[in-house]
Amino acid sequence: MKHYILSVLLLWTSALFANGIKATADDIKVTATVSKNVVGTGEPFEISFSVNGNIESFTPPTLNGFQVVGGPNQSSSYSSINGNTTASMSLSYDLVAVKEGEYVIGPAVVVVNGKQLKSNSVKIKVVKGRAVPQGNQGNQGNAAPQGDKVAEGNSTDISKRLFLRAVANKTNIYIGEQFSVSYKLYTNIDLVDNALDKLPDFNGFWSQEIKNNNQNVQWEIENYNGVKYHVATLKQIILFPERFGKLTLDPLAMTFVVRQAAPSNDPIEQFFGGSYKDTKYKIKSSPITINVKPLPDAGKPEGFTGAVGNFSISAILDKSSVKAHEALNYTLKVSGTGNLKLLKAPELTLPTDIEKYDPKVNDNIKETMGGVSGSREYSYLLIPRHEGNYTIEPLKFSYFNPVTEKYMTLSSGQFPVKVAKGDPGSNVTAYATGDQQDVKMLAKDIAYIKTGNPGLTKDGEGFYGSALYYILLFTGPVLFLAGFGYRKWYRENNKDVVKIKGRNANKIAAKHLANAQKQLLSGDKKAFYEDVYKGLYGYLSDKLNISAADLNKDNIGEQLKLRAVNAPIIDQLTETLDLCEMARYAPISGISEQEVFDKAKTIINDIEDNA
Repeated sequence: MKHYILSVLLLWTSALFANGIKATADDIKVTATVSKNVVGTGEPFEISFSVNGNIESFTPPTLNGFQVVGGPNQSSSYSSINGNTTASMSLSYDLVAVKEGEYVIGPAVVVVNGKQLKSNSVKIKVVKGRAVPQGNQGNQGNAAPQGDKVAEGNSTDISKRLFLRAVANKTNIYIGEQFSVSYKLYTNIDLVDNALDKLPDFNGFWSQEIKNNNQNVQWEIENYNGVKYHVATLKQIILFPERFGKLTLDPLAMTFVVRQAAPSNDPIEQFFGGSYKDTKYKIKSSPITINVKPLPDAGKPEGFTGAVGNFSISAILDKSSVKAHEALNYTLKVSGTGNLKLLKAPELTLPTDIEKYDPKVNDNIKETMGGVSGSREYSYLLIPRHEGNYTIEPLKFSYFNPVTEKYMTLSSGQFPVKVAKGDPGSNVTAYATGDQQDVKMLAKDIAYIKTGNPGLTKDGEGFYGSALYYILLFTGPVLFLAGFGYRKWYRENNKDVVKIKGRNANKIAAKHLANAQKQLLSGDKKAFYEDVYKGLYGYLSDKLNISAADLNKDNIGEQLKLRAVNAPIIDQLTETLDLCEMARYAPISGISEQEVFDKAKTIINDIEDNA
């Protein structure tokens, strides 16, 4: 009885401390690859940056010597292998070499889980090819057509002659329903140069860009509001909303250099067509509001996992008769259109004697403006452990069809499996030496008879009854009570999620500011202001319990006033945020980066002391 009590207490203690151990994640790596290492001038090629994790921010390398003719193109993938779910993302650019020579494209910088990582450098050898105009390295593809060839417009009102439109094929959809957005450039004015200022963030959506195999922008003529324009489709995105409500698609922002005729009294200039003036002009598309409806509760099948679209399924079992411990391959294929890349692996219902492993996922998916379509295959490895006749029951797959606004449930076929006795000595099953009867223990390992010296001792000798025995006997309950008390304290101290975020806000800000200081020492001003900006906004979001969607200067000012923070501190904060936001896009003067850094730290400390 004493041995039994001691064993139970020691098991309690081991279990208590085992629950506090967390496995560490796999190392995250950033890899840069190119489609070709030797290219000719004017020959397009692709550079890709792959990360086995979710990218929080991405800073591409300097691409001197190359024209960017496409991108960034983003793709994401998720997989589950033996219970471990992993995510990977990649961004790619389509480049054209301008001048012969050997080039080294430096590393890209990404932030994953708050940690800054760098990719490897890539060497490119450029040999003689066709000539490339070198005046517009910011242009994507073909030069814009001349404005006077399409329509006469008011040259003083550029907004009517040059603008961006975001066109969505749907604006009233369900959660998980796919829709597409095209960002189109309209112009009937002469364009000299262009540069991308900001890509849309697509907060609240899972996005997949449609990659254009044609490296150059294709221009078409379109009549819009009674006026003819040259139109180029710059980006095409497929989106899947992840939450319901009214969600907004952020605008695409660009800067153009436009050429306009300038009046002149010089007769020579008038004879040769007059003079011209080049002007910088910033434009952005209008934001689009998408009304996202929640999926209806009425008729929702049991086991529905979020599939939205129009699907069909098929299942195959490669064998119907095997021996025990031989492998079977069960393949389920889901085909159709919808959120294929977001589907979760279906759960198989199997007899207890058949062991199942996590499925291998194989995708055959394409993305067009019509949506995501194709198929996803889940290949399950099954191993029957004992002889007998078994049945693999039909697998049920449910999805919501947004066209009919109804749930559908599909069922795969039923598969009988005949399992013969396995070969002696194979895997788990053991055989007795007499009549060769199987030893069968479900969900447990086989307990073999121990041979040799059992190491028995007489009562009262050895460890039992010693001082160490009694010390260990009482250590178990003491540790158990201490652990129980700690758990109770921990739950009480951490049950308020808002307070936890507020307490940890300063730590999160400190990490961003530490990264900013590294960027300051390395001389990367853009990354420095980016980290200071994120540090302040992340700190204020957690400290004031404001969601990212509602985080703006007005809300921040109101919440700080409610917490009795002095007006001068709020003014300094607003000034610093404006300064960081402006410095991310254009150089600033009048204040050093070190002063901005010290100012940000002082503001956070002042808010901590007052709020």
